[in-house]
Amino acid sequence: MRFADLLKENEKPVLSFEFFPPRDEKAAEKFDGVMDELEKLKPDFVTVTFGAGGSTKEGSYQLVEKLKNGRGLNVVAYLAGYGLGPEEITSVLDGYKRLGVETVFVIRGDAPRGKEDFKPHPGAFSYASDMLAYIKPKYDFCLGAAGYPEGHIEAVSRKKDLEYLKLKVDNGAEYITAQYFYDSKYFFNFVERCRAIGIGVPVLPGIMPIYTVKMMEMMAGLCGTAITDEVKDGLAKLPPDDKEAVLNFGIDFATRQCRELLDGGVKGLHFYTMDRAGTVVAVINRLRSEGRL
Repeated sequence: MRFADLLKENEKPVLSFEFFPPRDEKAAEKFDGVMDELEKLKPDFVTVTFGAGGSTKEGSYQLVEKLKNGRGLNVVAYLAGYGLGPEEITSVLDGYKRLGVETVFVIRGDAPRGKEDFKPHPGAFSYASDMLAYIKPKYDFCLGAAGYPEGHIEAVSRKKDLEYLKLKVDNGAEYITAQYFYDSKYFFNFVERCRAIGIGVPVLPGIMPIYTVKMMEMMAGLCGTAITDEVKDGLAKLPPDDKEAVLNFGIDFATRQCRELLDGGVKGLHFYTMDRAGTVVAVINRLRSEGRL
């Protein structure tokens, strides 16, 4: 089923998980165990990321195939087009089409880190909206796009960022997945602003549980996500270097956040798993025990 159709038609909130391709054999072995645990939660969809500059192109394709045809899951395949020419984008999409993928999540992506010699294709698209305009007439994929409740880290203003999001929708995006946030007010305000500017497609909130303090700070810096006083104060009260306490805090915080979002009428929850299982399993089980999912 196409992801946008599921968001529109499903009576219960949709549950989806994001994964990235394992980087080596050891990570791949660990990933199988993670999938065994998360598959038990029966997600409606899973998504597979696509590395900067096509760096995980083969790995992404293999993981999509493994999850879709090996495990029988509904899969949304990412396409990050930074630096890729139209022919390479076409090749990737043709591969997804052969696998039977119905939904592709289109983002610009970023330049590969640590590869100073990386040279973008001269015909590479500058924006995700350009990629969507290129893909839409050529394929029958359901297309998704990213939205940023706190504004994209490179945006000159939230107003301009929202105008670009509207262009993504005008160029073919049928649903939006929001970057994660630690204050649900950012999300609800973002949806209001989307509707006010004429964006009518479903908007799905992204959830990034706190796995470790180091990861939280790193990801927040990369994504432009504000670490709220509630999070800072809560973590400051924990015993120093107590990883289990941080995990438990992260589970409690993510559960409260999901409750707020579900009570606010969201169409579903999209978890950035970071290829980990324990925290997400705990949060989902709590929500289900409360009859919220």
